[in-house]
Amino acid sequence: MGKKIVIVGAGHAAGQVITLLKQKKYAGEIILIGEESYLPYQRPPLSKKFLANKLAIDRLYLKPTEFYDDSTIKKYLDTKVISINRKRKSVELSNGEEVSYNKLVLSVGSRVRRLNINSPKLHGIHYLRKIDDVISIKSELNKKKNIVIIGGGYIGLETAAVTRELGHNVTVLEKDSRLLSRVVSPEISDFFEIEHARNGVKLKLSTSVIDFYGDKRIESLKTSNGEIIPADIVIIGIGIKPNFELAEDANLKVNNGIIVNDVCQTSDSNIYAVGDCTIQPNEIYNRNIRLESVQNALEQAKIAVGNICGESRSKTQVPWFWSDQFDLKLQIAGLSDGYDKTIVVGKPSDRSFACLYFKNNRLIAADAINAASEFIMSKKLIASKKTIDTDKLENKTIDLKDLIEGE
Repeated sequence: MGKKIVIVGAGHAAGQVITLLKQKKYAGEIILIGEESYLPYQRPPLSKKFLANKLAIDRLYLKPTEFYDDSTIKKYLDTKVISINRKRKSVELSNGEEVSYNKLVLSVGSRVRRLNINSPKLHGIHYLRKIDDVISIKSELNKKKNIVIIGGGYIGLETAAVTRELGHNVTVLEKDSRLLSRVVSPEISDFFEIEHARNGVKLKLSTSVIDFYGDKRIESLKTSNGEIIPADIVIIGIGIKPNFELAEDANLKVNNGIIVNDVCQTSDSNIYAVGDCTIQPNEIYNRNIRLESVQNALEQAKIAVGNICGESRSKTQVPWFWSDQFDLKLQIAGLSDGYDKTIVVGKPSDRSFACLYFKNNRLIAADAINAASEFIMSKKLIASKKTIDTDKLENKTIDLKDLIEGE
């Protein structure tokens, strides 16, 4: 039997694995197995340009369809992997086939977190995670609608911005007392609250949904405050859950994600895992981390393919993320949980500033809004792990550029 790599999942990480294998002239067969009917595509534009009708569906694909016509690539779309047989080094597919592998790459991603509401199933209630989700939502945006978005995180706020710009009446329900509460400081939350309100989005904080009403189709919903809100469309964005059950059933080590080492190998050295589904040691933060980002998916794909091809491991990069809302670009460097001090650089009133997060006088994260240079400098400082005199930075005796040049 010749060399064969089987990739389970057809998301961003999977697409990058295939691209890198081809770049490195991998001589064996590559088999891609995906549950959706689409070849690997980008998810971030789904709640941004694709929803806004500013990006055609073919522009979502990571590579043109012709790229996958290579004779060494075999595709199984609309196909689910039922189980992994580690002893036989094979996977069982939903179509009844058994596919063998030399190396297996799990790029199984994540799924939406669902509302726990015992209400009848009504048309017009959507989750936003896949291409088909957005196609379904867009089919209902043919005239001005009352749209209620449940969840004040990145997906919810990006969707609110797009649908508001399309001319719809938009209300956002967030169960916590501020927007983006799990990932940003109160200063950033306050800024986005002001911006969304200024653009006509109705925000209801400390509010959750407890029931939906309608005859076959959603007509209204009831909130935890007892309010009845008219709703022609409901879009739910309350987070995601990693898909690790396939690995768990194969007795691979898991812990709210598939546990991998520094080269993305699972507890079985012939099985790798990449992307949202993984939890991996991070040398910058000295702990195990599960990241939900394109940057992480791409980096892990690079590390896994490098290891498969016998190359040395590349250096860990600082995690980064981004979010587009109205004319605002939020760029996030690092992970802010556990911070003990924040410093705001610039003025929120200028709509171009950054919030820096420190722990024990070390920069651990930064949120930069329309401030690309601060974002880039912050990434460098986070990676350096240098101790910073935060009093001087706060008093403007020094600035970020001084800290970079002083390295």
